[in-house]
Amino acid sequence: MRVSVVVPVYRPGDEFDDLIRSLDQQALDPQDFEVLLCDDGSGEPTVSRLAAVVAARPHMRVLQLGHTGWPGTPRNHGIDAARGRYVFFVDQDDRLPPGSLRSLADFADRHSSDVVVGREIGEGRRIPRAVFRRDIPNAVLGENPLLEMLTPHKLFRTAFLHEHGIRFPDGRVRLEDHLFVMAAYFAATTISILASEPCYVWVKRSGSASSSRIDPASYFPHLETVLDLVEANTVPGPMRDALLRHWYRGKVLKRLEGRRMLRYPAAYRENLLDHVIPLARRRFGPSVEEGLDFPLRVRSALLRSGRREELRRLAAFDAALGLEATVRTVGWTNRAKLLLTLDLRIAVDGRDAPRFERSTSPDGAAHALWQAEDVLGADSLAPDQRDAAHDLTRNRIEIIFQDSATGTETRIGGRLRGTTATVVIDPLRVFDSAGRSPGGSLVAEVRYAGWTLRAPLRVEHAVLEDAGRSPLLAGRRCELVLGDGDALELRRDLGGGRIRDWSARTVQRSIRRVRTLRTTRARSPRR
Repeated sequence: MRVSVVVPVYRPGDEFDDLIRSLDQQALDPQDFEVLLCDDGSGEPTVSRLAAVVAARPHMRVLQLGHTGWPGTPRNHGIDAARGRYVFFVDQDDRLPPGSLRSLADFADRHSSDVVVGREIGEGRRIPRAVFRRDIPNAVLGENPLLEMLTPHKLFRTAFLHEHGIRFPDGRVRLEDHLFVMAAYFAATTISILASEPCYVWVKRSGSASSSRIDPASYFPHLETVLDLVEANTVPGPMRDALLRHWYRGKVLKRLEGRRMLRYPAAYRENLLDHVIPLARRRFGPSVEEGLDFPLRVRSALLRSGRREELRRLAAFDAALGLEATVRTVGWTNRAKLLLTLDLRIAVDGRDAPRFERSTSPDGAAHALWQAEDVLGADSLAPDQRDAAHDLTRNRIEIIFQDSATGTETRIGGRLRGTTATVVIDPLRVFDSAGRSPGGSLVAEVRYAGWTLRAPLRVEHAVLEDAGRSPLLAGRRCELVLGDGDALELRRDLGGGRIRDWSARTVQRSIRRVRTLRTTRARSPRR
């Protein structure tokens, strides 16, 4: 048997039927995989429901367990009962694409993998992009972005888990998936990333433990257990700092950002700070802080120095920081692509912000000190803590096409110079990614000095009229139109066209034929 699918189950909802249906549709033959439904003491009617599921499916079985209230123990029972060469963990309200189990097992066989991180697709949630840019047969912790996905939805070699005694913590333990996955990462000989095809559909669930407001007194001791595991398996230096920085950024500093911090009741905010100020001083030193983006370095400096009021004021500044993206010109190129020039403005309450004072030191080093007196007050930060020179060299812009039908995003990079940007949009590529979508909105995402800001593209009627409709693309047209709130949208005609196939390959082939014909005619002698 190739794969044992382990599913912790507790009083599942309607989404559970979708999971079972996706398991029934797997390309892997049922005799080559099993499904272990590990029931965490659900009681009736779940017991009867699971019995009905496995009655007609010989490769599925139920493990009836006592109630623990957390998925770690059921998963451990699944590991112990697994008969497959590999174990794959699935949550009860997620789904698997049809080819996922076979693709994961084939990839692991091909590369002798102890762990395979398969590409996850988010439904109602964002999925990190860097980890799934390409297949990596032998990924390296600290070099490849393995920390971006610490969910347990991965393929593990069963004998590897037994050999190293890798198990989830029993009982109600926060970040139990981080403990399990990091233990596997440290012990593994080969970690692989399968990014070229979707392997898991991760559905956002309302009311889950990960989406609720944490209790600082119980949460942060569990975080420190993860940090202890990292420090026990690394030596002081850049790699340890990079790993610790991941949890500092995501589990501490992120909880103090902008609107999120401002929404906290005052008593909760003070309680949170009571726990994270000593934690930051104790576990995250200057070398960890140095690798953060500029806004997080500022937040960390204020946190580690215990400046609570300045942290609140910084959160108010971050929440008020806004982006305006206005289309100045738009037109179609001779290659049937949209060329846009944009004017950008980053401001707070109508005033350009943040402001930087640029200078060059005697050794030739460039500096850009944030003029933050009106935000944080005088002397809140040392000059080196206000220097964003390096971050300003990494400014960038992307235009995001948000599919109106599915909500999926397609990103188009642009060129940014100061407050002006140039973007070329290929509708063929956009609509190849979006399938049969009739269109969607265009949003600018700008990274500026480490802040990331979004805003819909705005345009005046006169500018839009100058663009006109597109040339005929695959027998159809697309056009820029004003949507709700004067936001810019890119739409296409889905009606019947002379050429039905909208794919870029088909259209580019047609364009080449037309160009060849024109060239041939131009070179032919006139009669």
